[in-house]
Amino acid sequence: MKNIKLLFPQSLDEAIALLAEYGDEAKVIAGGTALTIMLKHNLVDPSVLVSLQDLDELRGFAHAVPANAGSGSTGGELRFGALRTIRFGETSPVVRAANPVLAETFGKVASVRVRCAATIGGNMTEADYASDPPGVLVAMGARVKAVGPDGEREIPLGEFFEDFYTTSLAEGEILTEVIVPDPAATSAATYLKFSSRSSEDRPCVGVSAVVDLAEDGTCRDLSVVVSAVSEVPVKLAAVEELARGHALDAGLIGEVAAGYCDGIEPLSDLRGSAWYRKQVVRALVRRAIEGSLAKCQTAASAS
Repeated sequence: MKNIKLLFPQSLDEAIALLAEYGDEAKVIAGGTALTIMLKHNLVDPSVLVSLQDLDELRGFAHAVPANAGSGSTGGELRFGALRTIRFGETSPVVRAANPVLAETFGKVASVRVRCAATIGGNMTEADYASDPPGVLVAMGARVKAVGPDGEREIPLGEFFEDFYTTSLAEGEILTEVIVPDPAATSAATYLKFSSRSSEDRPCVGVSAVVDLAEDGTCRDLSVVVSAVSEVPVKLAAVEELARGHALDAGLIGEVAAGYCDGIEPLSDLRGSAWYRKQVVRALVRRAIEGSLAKCQTAASAS
């Protein structure tokens, strides 16, 4: 491995300036859990690493709830600074109360040792197709904030992932924040992870389902995202539309599950063949929707 210059900017502006100065020769490093593996296997070959570890401005966290939030939703959002660790998201009482499924998902990433080092922002920018949080966050309508030479912008997470290990970040941009809207009060979410090897392994298939029920018990909204099966998390809007305005009975849930099975062209790797993944997708989409529906119905009967 060649010698790599490690730089420690003391502000976000300085970090952006360093990326502009070194261009393609530079890579950003946060927790380092992914980048060190890439370096070891010669998947990346930078001359310069720009460390974000001294940028406390990227360690912010807030749960903002507007005073005028409507009854159907809190109107609030969780805002994670990019350097907040996955372990923080897993254990924070605020996150657990506002979005329990998100906290549970963070807790399914690798091992505790990895979660204590890996950052939420780094997990997004790595764009690993077989990571747990991205699919859940896409299903929940999350977005990210990026800052670069041309200022700052927000990117819906569904548009952020472009290909294997590729995002829509422009040259010189740094992801600074991950923003997750609070779930509607009438909704519930489920994330199911199927690992074909060990419990700490990355998923063979991951399925996220968010169900929102109307007052009459029909489906107001359905968001399903399948991850770890192709280059980016897969969300099939036309299949989701089948459920809206209808009761989520066994037949309709099965139709949605079949739609995802038929509409996805999975990859084959050591965790499973394309054919095998299709069968798992069908089963997990059904179970995830059923799980979220049961949570909604339980909450409605208790209110």
